[in-house]
Amino acid sequence: MPVVEQLTGRTVVADGKERLYFSGTSYLGMNVNRELAALIQEGGKRYGTTYSSSRNSNLKLAVYDEAEILLAAQAGAGAALTFSSGYLAGQALIRTLDQGQRFIHAPDAHPALWRNASDANHTDFDSWVNSLQEIIADAEGEVVIVVNSVDPLKARKYNFDWAGRLPTDRHITLVVDDSHLLGLSGESGAGTFPEIARQVKQHVELVVVASMGKALGIAGGVVLGTESRIASLRKSPYFIAGSPAPPAYMYAFVHAQELFEQARMQLKYNVQHFQELIKHHQLFDYFDTYPVFYTKEHGLYYALEEEVIISCFPYPDPESMPITRVIINSLHTSDDLEVLAEMIEKYKVGEKVARKV
Repeated sequence: MPVVEQLTGRTVVADGKERLYFSGTSYLGMNVNRELAALIQEGGKRYGTTYSSSRNSNLKLAVYDEAEILLAAQAGAGAALTFSSGYLAGQALIRTLDQGQRFIHAPDAHPALWRNASDANHTDFDSWVNSLQEIIADAEGEVVIVVNSVDPLKARKYNFDWAGRLPTDRHITLVVDDSHLLGLSGESGAGTFPEIARQVKQHVELVVVASMGKALGIAGGVVLGTESRIASLRKSPYFIAGSPAPPAYMYAFVHAQELFEQARMQLKYNVQHFQELIKHHQLFDYFDTYPVFYTKEHGLYYALEEEVIISCFPYPDPESMPITRVIINSLHTSDDLEVLAEMIEKYKVGEKVARKV
C-alpha cells in the first residue's frame, strides 16, 4: 500500500513518486480548490476556525441560518440542520427517531445510520426491495426505513419507485443517505431529495441525511426534512451537546455556489469523455454521469499501481473481496483520462502496462 506524501487532487506523491490519482470522494476537487480555500480563510477571519459553543447558546451566528436556508431551498425541503459531520448528523437523526418503531435497514446502509451493529445488512438490494412489503406487514406500528440513494461502491443508482408503493396503513419515515449525490446531482447540486419527494405518498415522511465533505468539500453534515422534524432534531441533546460545523466552512459553502457549478460542469465533461474512451469494452459498471466506475477485475489495481492509483480495498470487512473502482474528479485533464484509458486497454489485451513519458 503506497504511503501518500502529497495529494493534489489529480495526482499523488507516494513513496517518492508522482502518480495519477483516480480515487477518493472529492468528486468536484474541492479539497484542493484554491478559491474555496480562500473563502474558508475569509470565513475564518470573520468567525474563527471553530465555534467553541453550543448552537443553543445565547450567542447566535447568522452564517448557520444562511447555510441551512440555502440547503433547504436547493433541495425543496421544509428545513435543514447542519452538524459537524455527516456521521454526527446521521447518529443524531437515528437516535432522535428511535422511539420504539420498527427499523428496517437496507443493504449496506452506512454505520452512521445504525443504532447498533445488528442493523448491518449486507444482503442483495433487489431481494430486499422485493421483500419489503412483507417485512412491513409483519411489523407492528410505525416503521423507519433507512436506505442509501446510491451504491457508491458498485456504481449503482437505486430506483425509488418502490417508495411510492409503501403500505398506507401506518406512518412510515423514509431516511435516505445522500452523501454521495449531495452537491453532485440535481439542479444546483440538490441531490436526490426533490426526486424522491415526488414519488412518496403523504403518509411517508422523507428525511435526507448527508455528509457535506464529499462533492462539496465542506466539513459538516446536514439533515433535510419537514420543519417539524428539524425543529424536533434541534431540541435534541445530540444537537445541543455537539460541536457545530466550523463556521468558516458554512461561510464558504454559502459563497461558493458558482465554484460548485463550474466544477459540476467540468466533471460532467470528464465523465462523458472517459465513457467515450472505454465504450468498446465491458470492463466497468457505471451510470449516467456519476464519476465512479466499478470493476470486478481486481487485478487492474495491481497492473496500474506503479503509475496510477485507483480505489481498491476489501469491503465490508478486512476479509471480504476487494472493491475496485476508477473514480473521476473535476480536476482530471483530458490527457489524464486518455493515459488511463490506454493503460486499461493494455491491461485488457494482456500487455505490460507502462505510462508514456
